Amino acid sequence: MTSEQLSRDIIDRLRSEGHEAYWAGGCVRDRLLGVEAKDYDVATDAPPDDLLRYFPDAIRIGVQFGVVIVRRDGVDVEVATFRADHDYRDGRRPESVTFTRSAEEDVRRRDFTINGILYDPVKDVYLDFVEGRADLEAKCVRAIGDPEKRFEEDKLRMLRAVRFAARLGFEIEDATFQAIQRHAPEVRQVSAERIRDEISRILMEGGARRGFELLDESGLLKVILPEVSGLKGVEQSPQHHPEGDVWTHTLIMLDKLDNPTVTLALGTLLHDIGKPSMFKRATDRIRFHGHVEVGMKMAEAICGRLRYSGEVTEQVVALVANHMRFIHVPDMRQSTLKKFLRMPRFDEHLELHRLDCLGSHGKLGLYETARTKLAELPEEELRPPRLITGDDLIAAGYQPGPRFQEILGDVEDAQLEGRVTTPEEALAYIEGRYES
Repeated sequence: MTSEQLSRDIIDRLRSEGHEAYWAGGCVRDRLLGVEAKDYDVATDAPPDDLLRYFPDAIRIGVQFGVVIVRRDGVDVEVATFRADHDYRDGRRPESVTFTRSAEEDVRRRDFTINGILYDPVKDVYLDFVEGRADLEAKCVRAIGDPEKRFEEDKLRMLRAVRFAARLGFEIEDATFQAIQRHAPEVRQVSAERIRDEISRILMEGGARRGFELLDESGLLKVILPEVSGLKGVEQSPQHHPEGDVWTHTLIMLDKLDNPTVTLALGTLLHDIGKPSMFKRATDRIRFHGHVEVGMKMAEAICGRLRYSGEVTEQVVALVANHMRFIHVPDMRQSTLKKFLRMPRFDEHLELHRLDCLGSHGKLGLYETARTKLAELPEEELRPPRLITGDDLIAAGYQPGPRFQEILGDVEDAQLEGRVTTPEEALAYIEGRYES
């Protein structure tokens, strides 16, 4: 079963009980844009008590606000009762709501006109009380009603406006954008988790470059990611970066992201985050010695502040840590090269390097070299089984201790370089280098 099929079944059931029911929100917008909708939401005049009676197994995620989730075969559809919202004291959700039988009243408390269109899939009729279809035609993101009020109600809407404009290639209507600029500092009231999710979507849904340009122009960027805002105006060596400053370099890379993972997207955004604090103008050129190490710490702090998972943070830090190592690929020892190529999710490291090159000098020689070497090396050469273990060292008369790690690492390097190929050769190699 698909989300669309389930939503139709829900609407049919509600209609059979005498209620109004429509598709609402993004699924209607996407339908009008000719885009396949991922999720379908239903809006209805049925009160919450009736919803729970018609769908007794519904998940009560926000029943006090008239919202339930109907689940069938692993597919979820959100069903919401028409409502009018009252005061938003926390800049996130209303203190209370009044349920209504008016579809128009429900639409007028929503965020943007392009998300305020309802669709009747039974009669094939659109209900558009806010001229959302005209704004879709004009490629315009416009707040419903007074933009000041919309953003005072829910500060996250400012980030959502940027995301929709970036993803759809739309402009933000002047009054709406000016309201965002005035209220930008208030985005601090939004939880780190909600900000994180919007940043991830801006990076991953398409139009990442435009998204970050709008974040910058609106004043939101310096509030939620001041470190990224700090990339602006940081000069780079024209020899290696003819494109300009670090901000421009990063924007070009964001523009070339193609359906990225969240870690690759964040790695792209943050790979040079340490450069501003390490800027030095030498006699011959601009230098950023130590920017990788500083960048690793900054990336870890940013991911932590935005409540990204430990797994995501670890990979983003690894991308920042290793993005300059491709310079050394042609000269790496075999052991070093193989360890480099077998890093977890090396495909992301490789793609980040490609983007880094395309965002600057455009030369892909090192990228092609690394990709070729990776293709030429079979898995058994990249990750050969260990020739000896700590137990073998003990059996050979060595005392357990911190030195074991050094010895085993030395043997692994020799194995990766083809200098030892059997356990016997490995033990002989150790005996010639380490006293028991």
